[in-house]
Amino acid sequence: MTRSFAVTRNPTPAPDADRARLMDSPPFGTVFTDHMVKATWTLGRGWSDHRVEPFSDLTLHPAALVLHYGQQVFEGLKAYRWADGSLHLFRPETNAARFAKSARRLALPELPAEDFLASIEALLRVDAPWVPGAPETSLYLRPTLIGTEACLGVRPAATVEYLLLASPVGAYFVGGVKPVSIWVAQGFHRAGAGGTGQAKTAGNYAASMLPQQQAQDNGCGQVLFLDAREDKYIEELGGMNVFAVLSDGSILTPRLTGTILEGVTRDSIIEVLRDAGHEVVERDIELEELRAGVSRGEVAELFACGTAAVVTPVARLVSPDFDLTVGEGEPGKVTMAVRERLTDIQYGRAADALGWMRSVG
Repeated sequence: MTRSFAVTRNPTPAPDADRARLMDSPPFGTVFTDHMVKATWTLGRGWSDHRVEPFSDLTLHPAALVLHYGQQVFEGLKAYRWADGSLHLFRPETNAARFAKSARRLALPELPAEDFLASIEALLRVDAPWVPGAPETSLYLRPTLIGTEACLGVRPAATVEYLLLASPVGAYFVGGVKPVSIWVAQGFHRAGAGGTGQAKTAGNYAASMLPQQQAQDNGCGQVLFLDAREDKYIEELGGMNVFAVLSDGSILTPRLTGTILEGVTRDSIIEVLRDAGHEVVERDIELEELRAGVSRGEVAELFACGTAAVVTPVARLVSPDFDLTVGEGEPGKVTMAVRERLTDIQYGRAADALGWMRSVG
């Protein structure tokens, strides 16, 4: 059954001129649309009060569980405007499934997939003018669950709020795709076995902030984390999965172990690469193996992937012990081909043979 969302329109929406100015190459995640979606869950009653309302600040009790114990999960996906003006989502059903899986791990109520999808469509119906149409732009969508019950006891919240925010975003790489340098974290780990690594939750990102700061202090844009058990296998970046392109055209990527986020973009890239004839192997990859491969030229390309940038070429691997240039230090052919293929599907420039795109009007 399709969920109905009551709509209260913003009495003072942004004028067309102001909206156009705000949408002109905004920094990622800093501009928001006129409306947001909410729904409320309470123990014993379940989900209720599904609504679209004017975008506004939240009112939370100072003892809300999310503020003290981090009981929260979120998702990230995009709405794309095609050349004919129609709006489309990329594999939103996969995001809905991961949202539910993350919620289970954090002892939060699962939002039914049909409600997840209906909430996005409801928001897009009222905020469609906020979906940009320029090349490589999109409307970033951030579904979130937070424990709102006022309680300092350590237990799952009895009241939970679902939020859906939307933010127009410009081209991630202004002026063309730019390779990044990666800092290999020393002594810090994103997640451990049995923890929350495969859930999309705030605590995982909080744990990455200090090493991310170290990366920036050393001229790097992202952090590569190693496994917490043996401190020798590469896992993922602070917010992206990673792939290595070997000189023979085959591809390596770390296997999903329960400590790595199951990226929707990661899964899609594996399918795109295999469809293009590449062998893709998901297995444990030692840092020393990667270092040696880069040094000998056996690792020809390295790239990261995620919703925001889709595919990001990696130019350097850096740590206090080494500084290695990957290939020629420029975006590689395989990296750029997979990025082009995936974005062509997302923006309707190529046939959607795998049925990944969902039309929303």
